[in-house]
Parts: sequence; C-alpha cells; structure tokens
Amino acid sequence: MTAAKYQTAVDAFDDWRENVLTGTPPALYPIGPSELSRIEVGPGLVTLFGGAPGAGKTAATMQFVVDALRLTPTLRAVVCNVEMPPGILLDRQLARLSGVDLTAIRYRQLGADHAERIDAGLHTLESFADRLAFVRPPFDLSNVAATADAFDAGLILLDYIQRIAPPGKHDAHRSSVNETMDYIRQFADAGTAVIVVAAVGRTKDAKGRSSYAGDGLSLASFRESSELEYGADDAFILTPDDDDAGRVTLRHLKSRHGECRDIGLQFDKSLQRFEPYTAKPTKLGAQKKAGTFARKRVARSALAALWNRTDAAADDDEGDA
Repeated sequence: MTAAKYQTAVDAFDDWRENVLTGTPPALYPIGPSELSRIEVGPGLVTLFGGAPGAGKTAATMQFVVDALRLTPTLRAVVCNVEMPPGILLDRQLARLSGVDLTAIRYRQLGADHAERIDAGLHTLESFADRLAFVRPPFDLSNVAATADAFDAGLILLDYIQRIAPPGKHDAHRSSVNETMDYIRQFADAGTAVIVVAAVGRTKDAKGRSSYAGDGLSLASFRESSELEYGADDAFILTPDDDDAGRVTLRHLKSRHGECRDIGLQFDKSLQRFEPYTAKPTKLGAQKKAGTFARKRVARSALAALWNRTDAAADDDEGDA
C-alpha cells in the first residue's frame, strides 16, 4: 500500500506567516498605464488572451510586450507569431508609437509632415531592439524553447497557441493543444513570463444566434478550452462594444490569484493602439441612453412629417422636379 504524502497546515504555518509578514511581493512586469497596470504578467505566470477575428488580439499583446520592454530595462522578450513577419509587427508598433497612420507607414507614403513623429517612433523602437527577438520557422515549442534559452528571454509571446505545435506527433488537434499548454506551464515554472494568444469559437448570443458577440463569450469559448482554462493564471477575452465603434471590453474571465475585473479600452485601428477608458455604463444606463436616442428619432420623424406639410416643402419638391 502506498504511503500517504501530505503536509499539515501546522507544519506549513510558520514559514507561511513569516513570508506574509516579511516576504517580497511577486515580481511583475508592468505593461501599461492606468487600468492596464492591473494585468499580471511576470515570472511563473501564464496570461491568456482571446477574441474574435479582427478584435485586436495581436495588436494588444504586441503593445503589452513592447511596453513591458520599455518599462523594464532589463527584460528580454521573444515573440512567436505564426501569421505576421517581424516587419509587419514593427510597422504596427511604429504607427502606435509615432501617431502616424498605419496606412501611410505600410505603403511608405511618408512626407515631411511625418518626419519628426517617425523619427521619435524609430528612436523608441531602437532603444529596446536588442532585447526583442522573433522566432523563425518552424513554429513549434522546441524552437521557441531553444530561442528563449539562447536569447535569455524573460518573457515569451505565443500568437497563437492553436498553430504552435508541441514536440512529437499527435493524433488529435485537441491533444496537441493540451500538450502545448503542459509545455507552456513548464516554461512558466522555470521562471519565464508567458503571454498566450488563443482563437475563440462562435457561441450563442442572447438571441440564440451563433456569433462572436461579447455576451456569449466565456472561458468555454476558447477552442480546445479545458486545458487552456486550467493552464492559465489569468484569462481575458477582447469583446467589441456593439453601441460604440472603437470601444472594447477586455473581459477578465479567470484570475488564479485575485479578483476578476473587466477593463474598458479604446482601440484606434488606424494606429493599432489600445488605451484605457472609463468603464462602459451599466445596463440601466445603456437603456436610458437607448431611450434617449429613440425619443430623438421619434422627434425627428415628427418634425419631418410637419415639414412635409408646409408650403416650403412643396416648393422644394417642385424645384427637384
């Protein structure tokens, strides 16, 4: 019979109490100002981000990595992106940091009016370029691990996990993703910070329709979700606000070490830039806002009806004829 292995709370208590009273807090890499500072990225942590296609997952996570490098001068980072080469990723960061529209940068339509801002953006990127590396194919975890070791990386970005294979052969895609998360946890347990980007699947919205609507997205929305949920310390999903273009909510769906708190963001697609904004109104506030708009529409309709019965309207009609 196998002997039981356990530790009583009494045995653990003295060391735990001493750590609470005199120990140091966990090391974290700040990734942005204001509400973004609450997102925990640091040694030993796996932070998971998901969202519908086009929600801005790559833009957000690259912004977080770049700003982590800017805010922690000793940090080194490795990016494994299976869809975009380094040049495109750097184009996007140059747009964000310079404030010059991404279209002008992508098509190299830069003029004298852009020069000062472009120069400032390039200078910022150059300041940490020696601490940022991009994984070349093959995009698998063996190559990621070798690159991180060779580069002495403290932070790894995997974008996205469903396309990054673990070592060996796997009969099913789900088992492949599960083993990938096992390896990622090993990266974290070795003292590396890991940011993981994951695709999500369509779910049923409030009206029963299959969509990427924010009210239907949950932890179960992550494709091959069970192991992703289990392996992550924190899990977020980017969901656009239906009634306000550019505003999104970074929904905090899991927190292993604290409270889940959503973060409101403004996404400027022309600059590939996310900035915090005051949280969106409550449901009651949204209903009041909708009611105000409805009353304004009714008022405009009534005014239009009155206008159509006036002599001036008849004159306009004759002029159009």
